[in-house]
Amino acid sequence: MLLKYSGISFISGAVNHGFFSGERSLWTAAIGMILFVIGAAMEHRLSDNPQEQDSGLMRTLVLGALLSIGLGFFTGGLQHFPDSPARSAWVVPVGFFISVAALAMNSPHEWRAASTVYTLVVGALVTLGSYGAWQWLERNPQYMGSHGHSHGMADPHGQDHSHTASSSGLVAQVVSRSVEVRMDDTMRFTPDTLQVQAGETLRLVVHNAGQIEHELVLGSDAQIREHAEEMKKGAAHSHDHSHAGGAAITVAPGQTGELVVTFAEAGEVQMACLIPGHYEAGMRGKVQVGHGASASKASGKATHDHSSHKH
Repeated sequence: MLLKYSGISFISGAVNHGFFSGERSLWTAAIGMILFVIGAAMEHRLSDNPQEQDSGLMRTLVLGALLSIGLGFFTGGLQHFPDSPARSAWVVPVGFFISVAALAMNSPHEWRAASTVYTLVVGALVTLGSYGAWQWLERNPQYMGSHGHSHGMADPHGQDHSHTASSSGLVAQVVSRSVEVRMDDTMRFTPDTLQVQAGETLRLVVHNAGQIEHELVLGSDAQIREHAEEMKKGAAHSHDHSHAGGAAITVAPGQTGELVVTFAEAGEVQMACLIPGHYEAGMRGKVQVGHGASASKASGKATHDHSSHKH
């Protein structure tokens, strides 16, 4: 029983955090499945109940997996409601009905008409409650999971102040072109893939169309993943806090900010929102940097000869 229910807990946890933990949830689910199969097989083999032996091991495994998924959806949706209310509004009711169906099929008692009425009534209440909570959180974004998350990098209008000036007090950048990036509460960037050439300097015009704060952070895959793990562990944020690769902007709901970035080398740069829960919910993208522009543009040094100019 310990193996069996430990497996159910692992599977439920994997489903619970599937939207928020990425690859780790796959390993958690795999471990849970192994534990559950071993436990269910042992329980089936040692059972003295002829009815359980006749029901078959496969049926036990299928119903256990179904129950794990249902419980994972239900408990995970409730736990992450403040982080992702639009998704949780349908995840919670779906998890409720899946769990009830699995329990009903696994119960030795006969299913009665009263049970159907009870399930529909409670299911309707769960659905209405989830929808109401979603709408309430949309109108009161200060209660969402990202409330209070601040990096000391942007003003209320989303303008980035993280750049450090040179010793002369001036920073000169020649912008190659501007690209608009949209962020919203579906936890997505639009577009989520950008094509640039090495040496290009882009002005990223970042608009937050959502009801909660979002951010755009650029860095290598390793930097983004490491920083996302720190965020999930509740790492403290101060005014000198470093955002992964260092290029980042936080934008308030309904506001637009600009971030000017030079992509010096060819390769792939990751794009993410590292507010807790957002990256794990899929708020990520990439910038593909090709071998195009000259290195002189990347370094910011002009190749034009000014020696003959008179001032």
